[in-house]
Amino acid sequence: MIETKKIEDVLEAVKDEVVEWRRYFHQNPELSYQEVNTSQFVFDTLKAFGNLEVTRPTKTSVMARLLGARPGKVLAMRADMDALPIKEETCLPFASKNPGVMHACGHDGHTAMLLGAAKILVQMQDQIEGEVRFIFQHAEEAFPGGAKEMMAAGVLEGVDEIIGLHVFSFIPEGKIGIAYGHFTANSDTFDIEVVGKGGHSSQPQDSVDPIAIGAQVVTNLQHIISRNVDPTERVVVSITEFHGGTAKNIIPDTIKIGGSVRSFSQEVRVEVSKLIEKITKGITEAHNASYVYHYEFGYASVFNNHDTTKKMERLIEEEMGSEYILKVSPFMGGEDFSAFLQEVPGCFIGIGASFKEAERNYPHHHPRFDIDENSLQTGLKLLVNAPFHLLK
Repeated sequence: MIETKKIEDVLEAVKDEVVEWRRYFHQNPELSYQEVNTSQFVFDTLKAFGNLEVTRPTKTSVMARLLGARPGKVLAMRADMDALPIKEETCLPFASKNPGVMHACGHDGHTAMLLGAAKILVQMQDQIEGEVRFIFQHAEEAFPGGAKEMMAAGVLEGVDEIIGLHVFSFIPEGKIGIAYGHFTANSDTFDIEVVGKGGHSSQPQDSVDPIAIGAQVVTNLQHIISRNVDPTERVVVSITEFHGGTAKNIIPDTIKIGGSVRSFSQEVRVEVSKLIEKITKGITEAHNASYVYHYEFGYASVFNNHDTTKKMERLIEEEMGSEYILKVSPFMGGEDFSAFLQEVPGCFIGIGASFKEAERNYPHHHPRFDIDENSLQTGLKLLVNAPFHLLK
């Protein structure tokens, strides 16, 4: 247990500053691998706090190390910084100034919260046992993701545990989402090109119509879940692209199909990738066509370590109150925080950020996405308390 009154006072003192940082990042979003100004702002702000060893592991990422007054374990805390290629439609006074780029997933809030935690913990350095490592990650939204790149640069060297937070518009503000084991899904994509033989629409008998064949492929891929996968498994196969044709009286030579697969089991993940090709191969061969298939194994499932998750749950109960805890089911989104968890034990936690007014709530990656900024104080308090519980 830390000095409760002192931490509450400091949290209140930086509350407005964290909101200001979030709004600055929201107004100045940058895409994955292009977070030049964002990372520089974070770097300069951290340097101004003092008592931090601040470095640039990659071109657009930042890491800061805070060494406690006494030796001990190493805790890493991570925030992602990148935005999305979306045209913002929120009409907020601090809406994006960069056309076609928007913080539509809450990374602006994540970065602001971790900056706030760094500022507070620097002031409490004499109470810390061990080291707190602040990881400001680039390119979470773009596969292969910034996590692996930062790991290759050594950000996890010596780290004993790692935690990460994510604001969620489907969790009520004032609640903290906890999940043991799987939190997010394996996130994969695939591309199929159906190769036929083009011709005039009035003479289809002289052609091999890739559109008709592709339509059968799409229909039959839906049977993977209903007839090939154990009903107790959670899997989603979504066709999201179908491209082909240039004129109404021309049968094209080829069409392209694209989609995504979400799963939790590694075995099912591999099996679905094989089934997609098997179905495509059978249908195209039956119609004298051919195909080109590419499957991309993307981010792995975020799998929370049981012990770390238990410690975080206990932290919430002791420092914030059991009413904050909301046990959540795994959801089908993807997250490259999973890369960190494959190397060291850790926990990924959801911060409730929905508005009380239902009409203000939009899903992540929507052009009107926004968060209740009260959620920033919830996440900040969790981050500030974490070292005193996990570094024991």
